[in-house]
Amino acid sequence: MKILDGKNVAQAVKDKLKLDVAQLAAEGKKIPHLAAVLVGNNGASETYVAAKVKACGEVGFKSTMIRLEEDVSENKLLDKIRELNNDPDVDGILVQLPLPEHISDEQVIYTIEPGKDVDGFHPENIGRLVQGLPAFVPATPHGIMLMLEHYKIDTKGMHAVIIGRSNIVGRPMSILLSSNSNPGNCTVTICHSQTKNMKEICLQADIIVAALGKPGFVTADMVKEGAIIIDVGITRVKDSTKKSGFRLRGDVDYENAAQKSSWITPVPGGVGPMTIAALLKNTYRSCVLKN
Repeated sequence: MKILDGKNVAQAVKDKLKLDVAQLAAEGKKIPHLAAVLVGNNGASETYVAAKVKACGEVGFKSTMIRLEEDVSENKLLDKIRELNNDPDVDGILVQLPLPEHISDEQVIYTIEPGKDVDGFHPENIGRLVQGLPAFVPATPHGIMLMLEHYKIDTKGMHAVIIGRSNIVGRPMSILLSSNSNPGNCTVTICHSQTKNMKEICLQADIIVAALGKPGFVTADMVKEGAIIIDVGITRVKDSTKKSGFRLRGDVDYENAAQKSSWITPVPGGVGPMTIAALLKNTYRSCVLKN
């Protein structure tokens, strides 16, 4: 069993971006600028946005953090997004999800200019991804592909089973793994809450991507010997032995499933850092396209 170490790969991506940004600066060109919008005071969202802003600083990006109250109207939030769309200095816009119930995620995503949609959620980017055209790829699936590429894992002809069908991870992951590329060229099965015989399907998988948000859902008896396991889940579970009162658990029973796998991502330290690295890559690309 080998570890797919997201921290190390993300650092390699950031080190390369830092050099690229320094080169832009040396040539007198525009430096990438990411604007992050945080609505309310959700603890997990605060942590994620802070990590993204910190990562921008590490690679030499400009970043702007915009905080809005929990009760901000949807129209006011959309106006702020349009303002960022029209700001030529801003290359990437991310609005941290989840949003309060009175605000439509869909409307927010639709309002972001596709060329600044560095989270890769806009229907135009998803549509281009489906057609194999240049697009901003959703950051978590993009990060997973970067990790497989870094470790030179040849996925050609593998059977990939993806558990979860969200527009953020499951569906775009299925497109990327089935695309004519390397990593890619997999035969892909998507499992979800209505799937029958999930254990039997998972036992056929050369790659399992678990992205359903249920701690410990994938157990060792669902994993065949030598499978590659990518755990996207990250859930806070109560733990009185921790100073914070909680610990982070993935969707995979790591201790037991790891013994059967050839490669596995830890939680934390696996997919999470790669999501931020991919977001930075998307922002850099958005900037360079304008330079």
